[in-house]
Formats: sequence, structure tokens, C-alpha cells
Amino acid sequence: MDAPDDAARVDDLAAHPGDPDGFQRLWTPHRMVYIGGQDKPADATSEQCPFCRAQQGSDEDGLIIARGRTVFAILNLYPYNAGHLMLLPYRHVSDYTELTADEQDELSAWTRTAIETLRAVYRPGGFNLGTNLGVAAGAGIAAHLHQHVVPRWVGDANFLPIVGQTKAVPELLADTRARLAAAWPAQPVPPTEPQEGDTE
Repeated sequence: MDAPDDAARVDDLAAHPGDPDGFQRLWTPHRMVYIGGQDKPADATSEQCPFCRAQQGSDEDGLIIARGRTVFAILNLYPYNAGHLMLLPYRHVSDYTELTADEQDELSAWTRTAIETLRAVYRPGGFNLGTNLGVAAGAGIAAHLHQHVVPRWVGDANFLPIVGQTKAVPELLADTRARLAAAWPAQPVPPTEPQEGDTE
């Protein structure tokens, strides 16, 4: 059965001419779209921002795990490891100092929730937490603040990412989202603003 287009492929050494060298090649052509700049916003506006666009659709299509009052949790489209998620404010802000007190508090609380949920689902040995502010700091999408939460296991930094610049991720993103969404604690429903004409 053919692997789907977004799946990694491993060469069958016997299927090629020449003398096999004993190495297997793990082909991940889907990574080339990221290297080539696909999904990178054309400018810094909210209209071009993939994080702002993701909020407008379904959670499944946007890979959103959970929505809070001021922040939400979303999977990284190009994960370092299975379960690599990001926490973001809904607002299109680029710098940590632009967060409101409520956004800052919820981002902090959701960092804890993300760690607890990832521990329950994947049992990692540790975590990397990080926010890259600005292009110079390595932010791929600098216009919309996002904090990475990356589960880590002993030995996951093997030769593949170091030598081959390739990361093998054993689970499809849709499956990861479903597992984390199911395990994420239920959030209180945000209060709705009273509409014109509403009575007490």
C-alpha cells in the first residue's frame, strides 16, 4: 500500500541499481514546503497570519487543541517531536510586553496545563519551553507571539536531526490533536457580553 503524500518514506535498497551502502534513507519531502517558505505570511498583518486564520475555522482543521478566554493551544504544523504544541494569545501581538495582565496570567496557567496534559498522554522525560521574540531571535512567524512547548525524551536528539536535518515524527497531526484535545481539562465557558436589548 502506498504511503500518503505527507508520510515519511524509507528506501527499499534492493529496488535501486548499484551497490547498497548499508544505509537506509528516510525521505521526508513534505518538509521541503516549510524550507521553501510555504505557510509563511507574506507580511506582518493579521490577515496574513496563519495563527489568526486558524482561529476562524474548526478546531480540527486549525489543529487547535483547546480555547481559553484570552489564549489558545495549537499544534505546531512542523513539529520537532510528537505533541509539540504552542500557546498563543488570540490577539495579533508580537511582543511579550504587549500582553495584557489577563493574557499573561492565562498563558502562564496554560503552560502548566500543557505540561500536565502532555505528561498524561505521552509520558515525556522533559520539556523545552520557549518564546522567540523577533526574527533575529529565530521566530518563524514573528508578528504573532507564540510559546513553544516541546516534549522531550532521552535520545530523541539522535543523528537524524543533527546530521540529516530530518525529524521522524511517529504520529499524524490529526491524531495528536485528537489525543491532546481529549485529555485537555475542560475550560469554563467565557462570559458573553450582554447584547443590546438584553434585560437583567
